[in-house]
Amino acid sequence: MRFGKAGQQKDNDGKLAVFPAFQKVEGRRVLVVGSGDEAAAKVRLLSQTSALIEVVAEDLNAALAQAIENAGARHIAGVFRDEHAHGAALVFAASGDAELDRQVVAAARRFGVPANAVDRPELCDFYVGALVNRAPVAVAITSTGVGPVLARHIRARIEAMLPRETGDLARLAESFRETVARVISGGAERRRFWARFFSGPVADNVQAGRIDVARSEAQRLLNGSSDEAGFVWLVGAGPGAEDLLTLRAQRLLQEADVIVHDALVPEAVIAMGRRDARRIAVGKRKGAHSVSQAEINGILVSEASRGARVVRLKSGDPLIFGRAGEELTALREAGIGCEVVPGVTAAAAAAASARIPLTLRGVASQIVFATGHDWRGETLPTWAGLALKGATVAVYMGRSVAGKVADRLIDAGLAGSTPVAAVENASQPGETVLAGTLRELSRLEGSEGADDPVLIIIGEVVAKGVLEGARPLTSIDQSCSVYAA
Repeated sequence: MRFGKAGQQKDNDGKLAVFPAFQKVEGRRVLVVGSGDEAAAKVRLLSQTSALIEVVAEDLNAALAQAIENAGARHIAGVFRDEHAHGAALVFAASGDAELDRQVVAAARRFGVPANAVDRPELCDFYVGALVNRAPVAVAITSTGVGPVLARHIRARIEAMLPRETGDLARLAESFRETVARVISGGAERRRFWARFFSGPVADNVQAGRIDVARSEAQRLLNGSSDEAGFVWLVGAGPGAEDLLTLRAQRLLQEADVIVHDALVPEAVIAMGRRDARRIAVGKRKGAHSVSQAEINGILVSEASRGARVVRLKSGDPLIFGRAGEELTALREAGIGCEVVPGVTAAAAAAASARIPLTLRGVASQIVFATGHDWRGETLPTWAGLALKGATVAVYMGRSVAGKVADRLIDAGLAGSTPVAAVENASQPGETVLAGTLRELSRLEGSEGADDPVLIIIGEVVAKGVLEGARPLTSIDQSCSVYAA
C-alpha cells in the first residue's frame, strides 16, 4: 500500500513508476543550466562519465567554476536560449529558479531531449540515482524522488559490498569473453566458468592488485584445471568495536571459507563472517599462547593449499605487534597469494576514546609505538630517548610492566609529573579510562588480575585531552585489584 497527501492508503500493486535504464552519453553533449551549487553538483556527477558537459550560466559561483575546471566542461556565458537544448543527450535544469527551470524543461521536450529539474520531480522526465561507480560497472539507486536520503544510505551499503577493483575484474572478463564463448560450448558450463571466475582466485588476485596473476588464474580455469588456488588475507579487526572494522574487512569476512582468529578478537566481530565458514581459534594472549606461531603459519599454508579463502583475523592492525611479517614470509615461501588489510590500532582507538591528540603542534611531533615486553629487561629501550625529547609514547600490553616503565623513565630524567593515561578495552562496552601522572602509573600493576587489554599513553599531549570522565590512577585499590569508588 501507499499513502496520499492526506494519509489515505492507495492501492499499490508493486509496479514501478519508472523504468530503470542507463543513458549512453559517451562523446555526446549533456547540458546543465544553472549558476550555483545545484549545477556544480550535477557537473561533478557528470564528470564521472565521458559526456561532453556544457554549462549555461550568466555568472558562476566559486563551486561551479571549480567543478567546470575539474571536469573539463565548457561554460556558455549568457542567458539560456531554447536552442541550447537542441541535439543534447540530456538536459539538467539546476537554476533554482522555478520559472527558468520550467522553460529549460519545456525547450528540451520540444527537441525530444529527456530533462531533469533539480528538486522538482513534477518536471522530471527521469530521476538521477545515487551512483556507485565501478566503471565499466555502475549501480544507480533511486527512490523516484520520495526518499533521496534513503537512496544515499542504500548506496553506502553497496559501496561497502563492491570493491574498487570491480571495474578491473569486469574488464578482465571482457578480454576473455570471446575465447570463453569459443572454447566452452554449453551454456550451463559457461555459467559455471563465470561463477568461478567472479568468486575465486581470479577475483581475489584482481582485488589484491595482481592483475597478471589473475590473468594466469583465468587461463588456468579456462584450460579446465579444477584445483583452485587458495588465498589468505591478514585482516585487522581493530580494537573490538564492530563499527570500527574497515569496509574491506567486513566484505572479506563474508567471503572467507575459513576464519583464523586471535583470542582478543570479540565474538561479535567473528560472527560477522559467513555462517558456514570454519572458525579456527589460535588464541594468543599475553603469557598464554595456546597455539605457537609456527603452528599458525602451518594452518594458514595448509588451508590455503587446499583452495580455501582464508581470513587471518588479528586484533588491531596486523602490522603493529601482530607478527604479520612471519606469516607473510611463510605464505610467500609456500607460494600462497596474500594481502594485508589494515585495522584501527589500539593506540589510535584509545586516543580517540580519551580525545587525546597523539601529536600536537608545539607539544609533540613524534610518536612511539612500544610493547610492554620492551621493558622486561634491565636496560632502557633504545627509543626511550625520544620520550625524553617530548615524543608521545604509546605502550601496548603494558599493565604488568607499568611500574618498570615509570621507574626507568623517571630515572632517565623524565619528570614524574608527566601526564599519562591508561585505556582498558578501548572502544568496547567495558572501556575504562584512567588518568594521572607518570609517578602514579605503577598503581596499574596492582590491577594485574584483570585480563583486559590496556594501552598506556605517556606525554604532555595527555594534558590536552578531554578527560572529564576519566578515573584517577589513584582510585585503583591495589589490595583487591579494583577501582575505588
